[in-house]
Amino acid sequence: MSSSVEQIKSKIDIVSLVGSYIKLEKAGANFKGRCPFHNEKTPSFFVSPDRGNYYCFGCQAKGDIFTFVQEFEGLDFLGALKVLADKAGVTLERFEKGEKTEKDRLHQVLEQTLFFFEKKLSENPPALEYLYKRGLTHDTVAHFRIGYAPSDWRQLYEFLLGKGVPADDMLRVGVIKRKDGTVDSFYDTFRGRIMFPINDSSGRVVGFSGRILVADDKSPKYLNSPETVLFNKSEILFGLDKAKTDIRLKDYSILVEGQMDLVMLHQVGITNTVASSGTALTAEHLIKLRRLSNRIVMAYDGDTAGFSASNRSAQLALSLGMDLKVAQMPIGKDPADLALENKGALIECLKQSKHIIDFYVDGLLLRGLDTRELGKEIFQHVLPYVALLPSTIEKSHFIKSIAQRTFIKEDALWEDLKRVGVPDTAVSPEVKHTEIHSRVGSIERRLFGILMWQKSSSPPTIDLVELEEKIKHILGDRFQKMSDDFEKEKDLLLFETESYYNGTLDFVRDVTELLSSLEEQYLKKQFADTMVLLQRAEQMRDSALVLRYLEECQNISQKINTLKHT
Repeated sequence: MSSSVEQIKSKIDIVSLVGSYIKLEKAGANFKGRCPFHNEKTPSFFVSPDRGNYYCFGCQAKGDIFTFVQEFEGLDFLGALKVLADKAGVTLERFEKGEKTEKDRLHQVLEQTLFFFEKKLSENPPALEYLYKRGLTHDTVAHFRIGYAPSDWRQLYEFLLGKGVPADDMLRVGVIKRKDGTVDSFYDTFRGRIMFPINDSSGRVVGFSGRILVADDKSPKYLNSPETVLFNKSEILFGLDKAKTDIRLKDYSILVEGQMDLVMLHQVGITNTVASSGTALTAEHLIKLRRLSNRIVMAYDGDTAGFSASNRSAQLALSLGMDLKVAQMPIGKDPADLALENKGALIECLKQSKHIIDFYVDGLLLRGLDTRELGKEIFQHVLPYVALLPSTIEKSHFIKSIAQRTFIKEDALWEDLKRVGVPDTAVSPEVKHTEIHSRVGSIERRLFGILMWQKSSSPPTIDLVELEEKIKHILGDRFQKMSDDFEKEKDLLLFETESYYNGTLDFVRDVTELLSSLEEQYLKKQFADTMVLLQRAEQMRDSALVLRYLEECQNISQKINTLKHT
């Protein structure tokens, strides 16, 4: 595996790789662009071809080709390794020899499950007929690897047992369930359903979404895989692995609700489409899309449910500084219907998409409200979105536009804007600090990997006691729990670390940088959390608390500055 990593490094230069994801411009001996890991207007992200690494002066993101793909694509090390191996045309020798890590073994269980579902679809005429009636072609079914889960209770379980898969592995990936009150009695999670595989952004199967073929009063229309070590529903977007290239090329993404909507849009050539798969859209989902393009078009069903669904998603997108538009589908139609019946009408709907604020104002004007009622609706349902806009110029533009269209005076709108409440969804620390948490997790993982690797080395090449004490100092009470959590995937961490450093002493230099970065990121998170508390104290007009949190912010800021200059 070490030789494979070195081959990848020798065949892929970092400028070409990063340049395939974001726009870079020459800046002396380096290249620069807008950082894909935080929202910025002035480029502070630099790529060094000589050093083979990148660094952002805004958020301190840094690394090489492997860390870039991991962070940008939201992959683990193995996923990034496979993406880069495909780009470089390198065979991953260890996998060819059949050596598997634990996570890779679980991916293989899902791959065998998918093979079973595909085979069962080919043997089930009613399931195939349903798909063809919905407008899917044979090629589309094959391209998305759509399958069928038989109605029998244990067909998949018995198939996987026959392949030597232990029941514990089936449970861990969520394809079987244990019968209540039993130890060794199991049944299939998915039965009588059209099966859509859910992939990570490198194309590996991580879970499934099943649509019931014959509806009954007991079963939900759609059933998704449970949360597993491979599948985190708050991070995975259906179809992102197939849409990401076109999202970058077209510089916008289209978000739909269901699998069938996505599959049909891809079938008619609208391949920059992703789906939320019936789960709530999260900040993590939107951050992944924003890295590909800051522009997003929501194309939900043309009914009140779809209209409501866009509400929370819109708050999240605007709070992340995204350029958000909504495409209005005809009442009673969803994107899949239009793709099948009238591709031209679908394309026109997408072309006529409106900024979310214009979308809501138009909806209110169509209701024919009197001036007083219209003003109340604008205050309750439109101005909160204006308040979320990061730019004062943008806010001014929309205030002026709303005034002209509703005949409400600009001054009155500005006064109401001062009093309007920003939606809780948009101001939660979870949304604001998602990227900070992501980077912290990546650094923590690398440090614990080095720690475990050196503990297994004889003799270690660094002072293990000193390293462990420094990590404990930064993590505090979280150290023991994190140590226990990482111990559960020790084999994978050892593999990642050995593969990454390839027997060199680079990690000795990296440890110092990683410790400094981790402490800085923790301080930044602490600063951001304290700022939220400061804002609340100001709203409550509690001068004592305001003073306390101001002092805390100043102290944290001084610590961050000290770290940067050491």
